[in-house]
Amino acid sequence: MRKQKLLERQFLCLADFEKAAKRHLPQPFFEYIAGGAETNQSLRDNAAVFSEYGFIPRYMVDVRRRDTSVSLLGRKYDAPFGIAPMGIAALWAYRGDIVLARAARRANIPMILSGSSLIALEEIARENEDAWFQAYLPGDDEGVIQLVERASAAGYRVLVITADCPVGANRENNVRAGFSTPVRPSLKLAWQGLMHPRWTFGTFLRTLASHGMPHFENNHVGRGVPIFSSTLERDLGERAHINWRHLEAIRRLWRGQLVVKGLLDVRDAKTAVGLGADAIVVSNHGGRQLDGAISPLRVLPRIVSACPETPIIFDSGLRRGSDVLKALALGARFVLLGRSFAYAASVAGEEGVMRAVHILKDEVSRNMALMGLSSLGELNDSFLERIHGHDLGVRYNVDNVHI
Repeated sequence: MRKQKLLERQFLCLADFEKAAKRHLPQPFFEYIAGGAETNQSLRDNAAVFSEYGFIPRYMVDVRRRDTSVSLLGRKYDAPFGIAPMGIAALWAYRGDIVLARAARRANIPMILSGSSLIALEEIARENEDAWFQAYLPGDDEGVIQLVERASAAGYRVLVITADCPVGANRENNVRAGFSTPVRPSLKLAWQGLMHPRWTFGTFLRTLASHGMPHFENNHVGRGVPIFSSTLERDLGERAHINWRHLEAIRRLWRGQLVVKGLLDVRDAKTAVGLGADAIVVSNHGGRQLDGAISPLRVLPRIVSACPETPIIFDSGLRRGSDVLKALALGARFVLLGRSFAYAASVAGEEGVMRAVHILKDEVSRNMALMGLSSLGELNDSFLERIHGHDLGVRYNVDNVHI
């Protein structure tokens, strides 16, 4: 109870977790979470685009009994958001993936385990039977089959295929900060460890003492390389040749729900649905892949319109409950957040993640009341107005210039 009260006083919004994580984590690991690709153009616009929409609230409505729950892929969740897949979570938080899985189970929201995690997918399934698994497809067909069969045998009911990583991104910020996978030991990294003793003793040394050196566990059917190594290279597999044929084959193999993540083009979304995808995640990987890729919020309405019978999940740039409601108003059925929950897990473990969930859920509920909403099913684009950007010049005929 005392820790909970302390968290309530210290963390009032999700941005507070980012500030605390920056102090807590060694610089290379914080930059890995926080950064995007190249100039961070997409990363910045992912957040900025939300300010281009304003709410049109409706008043004199009885909003005493507000319901933030959402049904998605056969389950009812207590909030319209879930935890996005985040790689190497056990590096920036002690047993990070387990922390996220347990918090998601307690909060009754979905958590997606990353294929780049350092804890075996079987262990996460034991902690949270409703966790989803996100796969980076191996470069060979046999490897794809084995990985899908492994996830099925572990009991996962939702498989997420990430489409936007045919090659590795140009993450210059990682190089400048001294981050790589595997992490290369260096004097600079050792100094960072000395300067951040809480992380060093509470996460790194505690992990080594209790579980040994973490390895990449879920890129393939077997174990991958260790997270710290001066000589080994991470085997990501050659994914440049991955195409729709692979999704078609996975659909035949996978008996559960199939989600395709990382689509921005209407044609891709319609193709995925035509091949049997049960849901689409509209995402630009949080600005971490193609710098300059359009922000998902800008294409969300047209993808929703093109795939009216398919749940569209939104990802990238969300930081507030108001952002969640704007994405839902534009047609998303559900949203995913990654970085905010990563920061919360790093500084305060499972209780930190629970605090982040409560903050966001409270913001959603409060804003629903202020907008005149009792349930999320009442929300649509009539509650929004485009307040600047391209539409401004069209609507108000400002010197006939499209701004």
